[in-house]
Amino acid sequence: MKAWVCQKIGDLQDLEIHEVPEPELQPGLIKIAVRATALNFPDVLNVRGLYQHKPSLPFSPGMECAGEVLAVGDGVSGFKPGDRVMAQPRGGALAEQVCAQADQAYQIPKNISFVNASGFIVAYGTSYHAFVDRGALKSGETVLVLGAAGGVGITAIELAKLFGARVIAAASSEAKLDLCRAYGADDCINYSTESIKDRVMELTDGLGVDIAYDPVGGDVMFQALRSMALGGRLLIIGFASGTIGDIPANRLLLRQCQAVGVAFGSYSRAFPDATRKRMNVLVDWLDGGKLKPHVSKVFPFAEGRSALQMLADRKALGKVVVAFDESLGNDTLYRH
Repeated sequence: MKAWVCQKIGDLQDLEIHEVPEPELQPGLIKIAVRATALNFPDVLNVRGLYQHKPSLPFSPGMECAGEVLAVGDGVSGFKPGDRVMAQPRGGALAEQVCAQADQAYQIPKNISFVNASGFIVAYGTSYHAFVDRGALKSGETVLVLGAAGGVGITAIELAKLFGARVIAAASSEAKLDLCRAYGADDCINYSTESIKDRVMELTDGLGVDIAYDPVGGDVMFQALRSMALGGRLLIIGFASGTIGDIPANRLLLRQCQAVGVAFGSYSRAFPDATRKRMNVLVDWLDGGKLKPHVSKVFPFAEGRSALQMLADRKALGKVVVAFDESLGNDTLYRH
């Protein structure tokens, strides 16, 4: 089978398509014929050797996908060949086939395409875990979402609004903020032209935000930390800026706030039963039309490297997907 393969740590341009053996089906796994793979910023970091979990070389990027079940391993129930599934393998999804733990896979609702399902688990799972398990978000609170037009940022806006919060979206361009408004953001901050802290304080009458959702890191994290309300929670999702900042403890003390780590991948592996309960809620909302994944661009498999580069250049709005069938094109996307 064909797969995009990283043979050395370094540059995205070193990725190549290779013929590789089919993945081995083991107990507890399902084998999937991949129809669409959604890419995430950690895929870029893995290739560059900058992610906290470093796969052994050679490896194929791709931590979530959608496709059809080819076979099920011993001990697997609830899936059969031919089922349409979305799954979160630990890697290797940028390939024609991949194996995933059965407890990391979910049936795709009938009205949802492979493209839209492929990027559902990581982004929505991360934001739900962040707000429910780590941030204890309450209706009526104010949430600041950084990197708000990105893959997880858009889901944070959607879910925070469903939970009854006021949302302030922060992004680096007006085009990105237009998408945030379409997803329900109450207020917007263009942090390429204005101060996050000053604008937050203006919008909140000097009170600050109850939760700051941060997948960016770097300088915007420090601005968010200075924008916290008393008792606020800074949710650390990731470091898309490439900078992991040291949090000044005096800021936490002065605002009596918390800095809270959010790692959905490791949480889902450590607590599969709790994760499935949460994901079942999200899948029901997806099936009922309450959630609408935003895919900004679909690349053919041969252009997988370009898809990753789009993420690296921070040009993506919502999710970037690689499709293995040219018929799974932009006509399958949700539009706002």
